[in-house]
Amino acid sequence: MSTLLVIAKEPRPGRVKTRLTPPFTPRQAASLAEAALVDTLLAVAATPARRRVLVLDGVPGPWLPPGIDVVPQCGGGLDERLAAAFADCAGPALLIGMDTPQVTPELLTVDFAGCDAYFGPAEDGGFWALGLAVPDPDLVRGVPMSTAATGAAQRERLTAAGLRVHDLPRLRDVDTAYDAGLVAAAAPRGRFAAELARLEAEVPR
Repeated sequence: MSTLLVIAKEPRPGRVKTRLTPPFTPRQAASLAEAALVDTLLAVAATPARRRVLVLDGVPGPWLPPGIDVVPQCGGGLDERLAAAFADCAGPALLIGMDTPQVTPELLTVDFAGCDAYFGPAEDGGFWALGLAVPDPDLVRGVPMSTAATGAAQRERLTAAGLRVHDLPRLRDVDTAYDAGLVAAAAPRGRFAAELARLEAEVPR
């Protein structure tokens, strides 16, 4: 693997995980976002790759582990930001977000020898991972984002280009409190699960 990319927002209250409020406060939602980002980055750091890059909207904090480069996100819609992230890669690249803290190095270790693209579908109809042997930004640019059909549209873009696509396991993004509980149960030893348990004790019943 040449490059592992993580596209993320700085975990600041009011800017991330707004669908977790309620039941959580903006501060608590940001704390969960930070925990999810840390788990994700630690998995990336443990995955074999020539380069590991955090494509960040915001500024890095003490949560950033060593060995990961940080580059700013460009402007525009999500499709433009994803396209720009791939445009900066010289060889095969796998891109993920910050909303699946249950990812593991095993899931992220991909081999393009037998395919041209990797696609990780998400439970909400989007996708959690996109890998390209040849990182062509036009394979992402123009795909409608943040809809229930985003994943299907992105995968269709890949197959329409004649690419051989390998599907990764379907994962759940952390969008709502319900999602958070299921993801924490899937990765009970992670920082995200520990932070969720701590915050749930603070939520008034």
